[in-house]
Amino acid sequence: MNDPIGPVDATRVPRYGGDTTFARLPRLADVADADAVLWGVPFDTGVSYRPGARFGPNHVRQSSRLLRPYNPAMDAEPFAVRQVADAGDVGVNPFDITEAIDTIEASARELSGTGRSLITIGGDHTIALPLLRVQHERHGPIAVLHFDAHLDTWDTYFGAPYTHGTPFRRASEEGLIDFQHSMHVGLRGPLYSKLDLDESERLGFAAVHSREFARTPLDTLIDRIRTRLGSRPVYVSIDIDVLDPAFAPGTGTPEAGGLSSRELLEVLRGLDGLNVVGCDLVEVSPAYDHAELTGIAAAHVLYEMLTVLPLGGR
Repeated sequence: MNDPIGPVDATRVPRYGGDTTFARLPRLADVADADAVLWGVPFDTGVSYRPGARFGPNHVRQSSRLLRPYNPAMDAEPFAVRQVADAGDVGVNPFDITEAIDTIEASARELSGTGRSLITIGGDHTIALPLLRVQHERHGPIAVLHFDAHLDTWDTYFGAPYTHGTPFRRASEEGLIDFQHSMHVGLRGPLYSKLDLDESERLGFAAVHSREFARTPLDTLIDRIRTRLGSRPVYVSIDIDVLDPAFAPGTGTPEAGGLSSRELLEVLRGLDGLNVVGCDLVEVSPAYDHAELTGIAAAHVLYEMLTVLPLGGR
C-alpha cells in the first residue's frame, strides 16, 4: 500500500470547513484500501429512555475536527503507519429492530472482510450484538471490555429480546463472549435487584465499579483489566454514559457518579499492547449535549482507540 492519506491539513483548510469526516480523514471511497475503517450506525430503536443516538455519528464527526495527527500522550501518530478512512453511515430500518440487526451484521461483515479493523460510531448499544457476531466469526470467543454505567445483560424489556439493555446477554447466550476474560468497567447506579449483578457474573463478566476509581490507584485498576483480558482478542464497547454527566450530558440514560474524561482516556491508553481487534462507541445523543461536551469526549475516546489498535504508530 502507498503512504497513508491522513487528515486534511488544518493549516491549509480551516477546521470549520470541508467535509465532515471523522478527524477530517479521507472517505473510504477515496482511498485504494484501508487498514482501519470508521463507520456510523445511526440507529436508536432499542433505547429505553431518551432517544436521539441515531444522530450520534455525525455529531461525533463534527466534534472531531480539532483532533490532530500526533498523540503526545502515547508518542504515536495513529494515521501515519496505516490507512484510516471514514466509510460513512449504513442505512438501517428504524421500524424493524430485527431487520436492522441483520443489516448491521451484514454491513460489518462486508466492511471488515479484507481484515480491516472496524471502529463503529453508534447509535444505541443494541448494535454491539451484530458487531460481536462478526468479530466471533473472525476470532472465536471474544474478550469483551465493556465500558458502561449499566450492565446491559438484562433479559428483556416489555418482552422484547433485542434492546440496548440486552446485547451482552444475547451475546453470551450465543457463545460469542469469552467467559473467562470479559469485563464491565464503570458500573454504577441503582439496579432492579442484586440478582442483576449475579446474573452478569454468570454470563461471563467480571466488573470494575465506578466507585472504585475514587479509592484505587488508576494503575492498579488498569493492571486488573489487563490481567483479566490477557492475550485474548479484545473487543472494546464504550457507552459514553460511562462518563459522569458533567463530562457527557448528551446521552439517553445518564447516571451520577461516573468516570471523568481523563480517567477513561487513561484507562484506554492502558490497553496498549493488547490484542484489540475492534471497538464501538455508542449512546451519544446530541439533543442533550451542550457545547459539544459529549461529542468532544467521544471523539477523543475514538482517537485513543485508534492509537492502541495494532500498528498504532509508535
